[in-house]
Amino acid sequence: MTIATEWVVLDIEGTLTATSQVHVVLYEYARPRLGPWIDEHGDDPVVAEAVAQIRELGELPPEAGTAEVVGVLHGWMDADQKIAPLKTLQGLIWQRGFAVGDLTTEFFPDVLTALRGWRQSGLRLAVFSSGSVAGQIASFSRTTDGDVTGLFSRHFDTTNAGPKREEPSYRTIAAELLAEPARIVFFSDVPAELHAAAAAGWQTVGVARQGEPFGDADFGPHRTIGSFAELTVVPT
Repeated sequence: MTIATEWVVLDIEGTLTATSQVHVVLYEYARPRLGPWIDEHGDDPVVAEAVAQIRELGELPPEAGTAEVVGVLHGWMDADQKIAPLKTLQGLIWQRGFAVGDLTTEFFPDVLTALRGWRQSGLRLAVFSSGSVAGQIASFSRTTDGDVTGLFSRHFDTTNAGPKREEPSYRTIAAELLAEPARIVFFSDVPAELHAAAAAGWQTVGVARQGEPFGDADFGPHRTIGSFAELTVVPT
C-alpha cells in the first residue's frame, strides 16, 4: 500500500502509543496531583481560567473549593471525557512529570522507524490529539528513544482545532497547515475520527493494533493497517 501526500497527521493514543500509556500511566500520575497543582498555581492565568471553566461546565457555584473542582475532574477522567480544562491541567502536570524524569513515553516498536523515514523523505508531520499541545510536546521530549520533538512541525488539540470527531476541526487544521485537504493523510485508531477527516476531504488510514480498544473495530471504507510497516508513504 502506497500513499502520496504532503502532510502526515497522527493521533497518539492507540496509534503511536498504547492506550494504557494514557489511561493507566498518565491518568494515574495526574489524578492525585490535580488538587495540589490548582492550589499551588492559583495565580497562573492558565490554571485560573481552567478552574473557572470547570466550575461553569461542572455547574459548581463560583465559590466552590478545590475539592469540589477536583471531584468534577475525577468524574470526567472516570468517564474518559475529553474536556478542554481537564486536558489543560493534565498537560501542565505531565509537562512537569516528563521534565523531572517521572514519566517516559514508549512508542509501539514500528513507530519511530516510520516517522523518521517519512521525515527524511521530505514529508511534514503533525499531531492531532485530545491531549493538550503542552502535554504532547512534553511526552515527545522524553521517550525511550530520547527527545523526538524535532520530528513534528505542528501540534493540534481540541482547544486550537476542535473536537476530534467533528468535520470542521479537520478543515481548521488544513487551513492552518496551508494545505489542500487531499494532500493530508490522517492516521487514527478511532473510526469516528477517520469519518470526520474523510468528510473534510482528507486521506485516511485506520490503525488497528492488536490488543488495543479499537483493534477489532469496523473501519469501513478507510484503508486499515496493523503496523506502519505495512504501508509506504511518499511526498507528492
